[in-house]
Order: sequence, then structure tokens, then C-alpha cells
Amino acid sequence: MPHLSIEYSANLDRVVDMADFCDHLRATAVNLDIFPAAGVRVRAMAAHHYSIADGNPAHGFVDISVRLRGGRDLAARKQATALLFAAAEAYLAPVMAARPLALSMEIRDIDPELSPKAGTIRDHLRSASAMADLIRNLAKLDGHLARFRDAGVLNHIAGRARPARAGETFQTLSPVDESVICTVARARSADVDDAAQAAKAAFPAWRDMPAQTRKNILHKIADGIVARAEEVALLECWDSGQALRFMSKAALRGAENFRFFADRAPQARDGQALPSPTLMNLSTRVPIGPVAVITPWNTPFRLSTWKIAPALAAGCTVVHKPAELSPLTASLLVEIAEDAGLPPGVLNLVNGYGEEAGQALTRHPDIKAIAFVGESQTGVQIMRQGADTLKRVHFELGGKNPVIVFDDADLERALDAVVFMIYSLNGERCTSSSRLLVQDSIADAFEARLIERVKAITIGHPLDPATEVGPLIDKTHFAKVTGAFAAARAAGATVAAGGARHGQIGYFVAPTLLTRARNDMTIAQEEIFGPVLTVIRFTDEANALTIANDTRYGLAGYIWSGDVTRALRVADQLEAGMIWINSENVRHLPTPFGGVKASGIGRDGGDWSFEFYMEQKHIGLATGTHAIPRLGVADP
Repeated sequence: MPHLSIEYSANLDRVVDMADFCDHLRATAVNLDIFPAAGVRVRAMAAHHYSIADGNPAHGFVDISVRLRGGRDLAARKQATALLFAAAEAYLAPVMAARPLALSMEIRDIDPELSPKAGTIRDHLRSASAMADLIRNLAKLDGHLARFRDAGVLNHIAGRARPARAGETFQTLSPVDESVICTVARARSADVDDAAQAAKAAFPAWRDMPAQTRKNILHKIADGIVARAEEVALLECWDSGQALRFMSKAALRGAENFRFFADRAPQARDGQALPSPTLMNLSTRVPIGPVAVITPWNTPFRLSTWKIAPALAAGCTVVHKPAELSPLTASLLVEIAEDAGLPPGVLNLVNGYGEEAGQALTRHPDIKAIAFVGESQTGVQIMRQGADTLKRVHFELGGKNPVIVFDDADLERALDAVVFMIYSLNGERCTSSSRLLVQDSIADAFEARLIERVKAITIGHPLDPATEVGPLIDKTHFAKVTGAFAAARAAGATVAAGGARHGQIGYFVAPTLLTRARNDMTIAQEEIFGPVLTVIRFTDEANALTIANDTRYGLAGYIWSGDVTRALRVADQLEAGMIWINSENVRHLPTPFGGVKASGIGRDGGDWSFEFYMEQKHIGLATGTHAIPRLGVADP
């Protein structure tokens, strides 16, 4: 649509009704034959920074630009200019008589081929707003990082922050720009022993504390997490590379975990009455003792609360070892907990490498159980290390999870779920749907839509609210993920989108889509743990199940079909610990969470968590004087 653009000195806002002036010019313009009957758009913009020739700030100006499409002859353009200028001059005459005011007008044709355009005002405003948010977030982050730059990340044992006994440290780097964040205490066996002894000493009092008191403390911890949610999110984005749009909610979910198990703490020891003819049999549960919680680097704060909250609610004490690649927020959690009234020694923190601090923790005789989230091969090693002391283990391990899309599915919703479950959290999530099994009758169309969506994903700074995918955690993992691209091409798969590094600074990888894959390829069998989706086509239900189950993993599965009976039938035969039908992963805290095969041992969530952190105890009370066999007594 043709339009008039008015730029004027802001000092005229006090003496000119600009909205009325715009209406006056619009009415004049639409009466000219040179403009279409549909009308004319008129817009006015105040210039707050301007320079008048004589430097007098009381002087003003009005510049009018009339923009037309090509094809108007010179005579018509001259006539339009004269009439519009006369209308503007007449309207502004009273103001021009009272003060110096410069009025100018120009009329221009627009040749579409010679007038490229990019973006819109809305895009510009959105971009400017996002940039302002990023700048604000970086400033806030800098304030939160100051304490770590000064003191580093320390261990926390028996209520006190401590350096490693040997004084050793290592550096943690940001995956955003590969810069050093701070130093971290490098714990070894002596530090782990201190933490285990502190947990052992604190256990009796915490175990015997009234459950209602424990509940109150856990709720206060949740309150403290909510109060520091922004701090947790900003630090975690910088430390792990996760996008703020996801991390902004991570701390709040951690608070939910504490509230959920806090409310169940008073019932944690509840059991059953199982009467027999001669006994009243009672069962109860008691906390197992000091436990080790070893958490991963991908969403460290939230995953640590999944394990630590039920352990504390059950009455256990904890030694927490976070991943060495993202250690910052573990310090915040123990601070929040003790500020909320958690007694010293109930939650202890040791930092360090898995082969040093981790191994010392899994072998320590005073640690009764190990809750671990991480890679499957590491789980094997931990089980071996804990075998000599018969430690109970709960493992949440890797996955190569299938999402099966049948041709009768709601394809629009299925597309949304497929994209979300692999490209959110940088693809660094154990339940990601990293294998897409799509029925061949819809595969071409579905893949075309998928390619379009993947190429449109926003990659950027994790503290930018617009970012959907940030950098991978570190150089080693970056090399692993990008190495899968060459393996895919060598095996005959097609890199339909991505397949390369993004930018030159930081560990950014373009969201990648691999099509024309077979299930015997490495990219379909091994966990890549990045923003990489492998597409495999299937013919029918039996073929889909064969492909889906042909992997050593069995954590999660997703089924999309309009036939609920078929979906339930497939779910029953799918080898996975968790299955969602016509949905992405939606975690409901009372439900069991865990996998089968190489994806884990045991279950989290609801009462299943208490079953891990507590021992069953049976008590039999005689209800009469039943006959007891007598040995060593002569027959009467």
C-alpha cells in the first residue's frame, strides 16, 4: 500500500496534534487520482535527536516522504506533490507563523526490483527486545559469577565450605565461549571419607527427627529454590550451555520435587498389616542410611533434586557428587538447604572427577546405596566398584528411544512432539526421541515438513530468550556428536539438515536430521546425545516393533497413532520402561521413572523412590499361645 512517512522534531508534540495532522493528509491523498481507492497509510515518527541549522532547540521541522509504486507519470507525481504540500502547509500555517518551522516533502516511486526489503518493524522490535534481555541477563550473570571467580567452587562437608584436603583444583569452562568460569575443588578419597563420615554422624538424628519436622524443612528448601530460581537458571545456562527458555523452569521443577516428597515424608514409614492364624504381621520401612547421589551435566540442578529430595524425605543423609563439567548449581542447592534449616552433615557435597572422587564414593563402606544418572558404561563400572560392599544401586542410564509415527496419527501434533523431544535441551537428554520410525506411506511428506522445521530452529547464546538450541557441554562431547555426521555419510545415510558446526566460538552444533537410515547403522544404535535425529522408515506394525526393539537400550518410547487399540498393543510389546502415546515426555511425579535393558535398574518417582532409599522391616506379633516345636525334650 502507498504511504506517507512523516518525521518531525519532537518539540512539535506540544503544539501540533500529529494524529489529526496524519488524518488530514490521508483525507487529501485519497481524493487524488494518483492513489488507489483502497486508501493510504500515513505514519509519523518523532525525532528526539535532531540538529537545526542555527542550533536553536525551539526551532522545528516536518519532513514528509510520499512513497508510490512505479508507473505514475511525471505530471501526476508533480500534481500529487503540490496538492499534498499545500494541504500540509495550510494545516501547519498557524504554527509556522508563531515559530521557525521547516517543512519539506519528497515523492518517490518504488520499483520492487530495485527496492529490496528485509524484516519488519515487528521483527526489529522483537530482535531489539531480545538483545536487551540478553544484555540484562549477562549483567545479572556477571553478578552471580563474582562469588565463584573469587572463591571457586568448594566442597561442602558437615555444614562448612571446604577446599580439597590436598589443595588441588581444576577449571570449569563455559561451552558458550570456551572461557574459564572458575576453579573447582578436586576432591579425592580423603575428602570423600570426610563427607561420608559427616553423613554417617548426622544420620541418626535426621532419621529419628519427626517426619512433620522434616516435611517443614523440605518445604522451606523449596521456597528457597523458588527465591533463587533466576540465579540457578542463569548459572546453569552458562555452565552447561542449556537455553534459558528451558532452564528458567528447571529450578521451579526442582522446587516441585522437594514439595512432592516433603508432603509424603510423614507416610514414608507406613507399611501393611498382614495377619496370619497365629501372628499379627506388620511391615514398616526404615531409611537405609547414608547414600551417594551422582548426577550428570545436562540439567544438573533439576536432576539432583530428583534424587536428593526423596532421599532426605525418607530420612537418609546424602553425599552428592555433581558432574565435573557443570558443578556450579550444586553449591547453591546445599546453601539453600542449610539456610532452610537442614542440619549440618545431612547433605554434603564433593566435587571432582569420576575416577577419583566418584570411585572413592562408590567404594566407601559407610555409603549404603548409590543413585546415579549418566552413561550406561559408567553405570557398569559403578556397579562393579560397589559390589564388594553390596551396595544397593539405582541407575538411570542411556537411551536410543524410538518415536513411532503411524500413517493414521495426528501428523501436526506428532511433528511438534518429534522436534521438541530431540532438539530441546540441545538433544542432551536421556529420554530424547533420537530415532524416528515413520511409516513409509507418509515418510516423504513428513520428512519434508521435518526438514523445514529443523532448519528453522534458532541456535544462539543460551541467555538469549529467543534461543532454542545452545552449545554442547564441552570439547570432547562436541567431537563425539560431530563425529556422527561422517559416520552417517559413510554408512549411506543422508544429512538432510545440519551436519556441521555452527559458528567458530563455543561448542555449537547445527540441529541435524539424518534420513535414509537403517537400524543396523551406528547412528541408529549408539546414543549420540545431541541435537541429532535419525529417521528410519517402516512398513507395518510388526516391522516397526522389530526396529524399535532392536537396540540394547530400553528407556523410553513414543507412539503416535489414531488407533488407540493398536497403540496399546504396540506399547505392550515395546521394550521400554516408559512409554507415551500421542504425547511427548510429560513427567508426572507419582509415576515410575526408569528403563530396562542397558537403560537402567530401578525406578524413581512416588513410592518407588522410597522403596530404594528405605529398607522393608517385618515385625511378627503372636496373637495367642500357638504350639512351638520343642527340641531337646524327651517325648512324654
